[in-house]
Amino acid sequence: MSEDAIVPNQTLDVKGLACPMPIVKLAQAIKNIEIGQIIEVLATDPGSVPDIAAWSKQSGNEILKHEKEGKVLKFYVARRK
Repeated sequence: MSEDAIVPNQTLDVKGLACPMPIVKLAQAIKNIEIGQIIEVLATDPGSVPDIAAWSKQSGNEILKHEKEGKVLKFYVARRK
């Protein structure tokens, strides 16, 4: 699958929330999708970049792609466990 073909199964909007809430919400939301499915996370907290990276390593889930559009940070996270 090319990176351009990532189609999320769910979108989680955590714009405006500060650490640790984006991670808390992501950890809750990822439990509601099937293993192998993808969640798109929309955040505005710059701390989300290192936080989501650390969370993905710790939780065993995978960041497929991370990009920035204006002030919005987009993460595409695949559930692996």
